[in-house]
Amino acid sequence: FGGQRFGEMEVWAMEGYGATYTLQEFLTVKSDDFVGRTKMYESIVKGEAPTQPGVPESFKVLVKELQALGLSVDLLKKVEDGATAPSASDEKTEAKAEAEEAEAAN
Repeated sequence: FGGQRFGEMEVWAMEGYGATYTLQEFLTVKSDDFVGRTKMYESIVKGEAPTQPGVPESFKVLVKELQALGLSVDLLKKVEDGATAPSASDEKTEAKAEAEEAEAAN
């Protein structure tokens, strides 16, 4: 799953063309997110609808750097009309998946 580097100037060029969905794909599921990349590849091969992008890995790194400086950062999720807020067990499952992903990367 190699790829080309998509740098800052390329991002600016895509912003200039208004390619927001392409940028969202490049900077989330096709970036450092190994699990997201794999799920995207599988959905393309199977002809299914692609998965929704999550939080970019670069943002997670930024949060960790801010936490190292002693700043507490909480990511809030928007709850749509008629939907229920995520439960604590959902958040624990998500945290466990992130920990497993970090373990797999090492």
